[in-house]
Amino acid sequence: MHIKKTILVATLATFIFGGCSNQPGLVQDESYDRTKTGAAAGALAGAIIGYNSGSHNAGSALLGAAIGGLVGGGIGYSMDEQANEIARALGTGVNNDPLAALDPNNEIIVSKNSNYVKIMFRDRMMFASNSATLQSRAKTKVKKVGILLANYSQTVVGVAGFTDNDGGFEYNQKLSKKRADTVGNLLAVNGRPFTKGCSYDKAIVANTSAKNKALNRRVEVYLYSNQNNMSDPCR
Repeated sequence: MHIKKTILVATLATFIFGGCSNQPGLVQDESYDRTKTGAAAGALAGAIIGYNSGSHNAGSALLGAAIGGLVGGGIGYSMDEQANEIARALGTGVNNDPLAALDPNNEIIVSKNSNYVKIMFRDRMMFASNSATLQSRAKTKVKKVGILLANYSQTVVGVAGFTDNDGGFEYNQKLSKKRADTVGNLLAVNGRPFTKGCSYDKAIVANTSAKNKALNRRVEVYLYSNQNNMSDPCR
């Protein structure tokens, strides 16, 4: 019976946050998957903490579940909001289609999953060949992201650079790291972002043509709710 009540509270918390709406704007993702996951996970964790806090009764478990659901849902909602705000600022929408990265016309792709929000910047708009200096239009776009991140002080930022396979691995690793650092320097509003050069690891497509190589040259910005959710962007 206690477990059923706890699950009920977790479910209610999920619906409460899942029903929140966004401000009108460009095409945006309204699914709030992260919000729902955060609320449910927070509620269940809160229930365990509440039950084990000393009284070992259903009331404590329910109170813990309610508080946990609100906190977990709040974190999820914040990340969903960031995804939509950043997409609007960059003139696009949230796009979780895995095939979007295969379209060379998509210079910027904002996507999200249960662990992070990802912003992919296509290399052709970012840097000249063999350069780690941001081009003017790209610098404007990255600065917009930085301005928005200033409103989310808890967000942990990671930046990864990727190249094609022209040249040696070590050369491309250094170049991709420099490019990640360049973008990271503009996003250092909540502390120094974690940056990494991935060289030509984790290619989107095989480096078998000029078109494919252009798809693989990119910089990806990852937004995490906390460091525990971070993963290796090169793998």
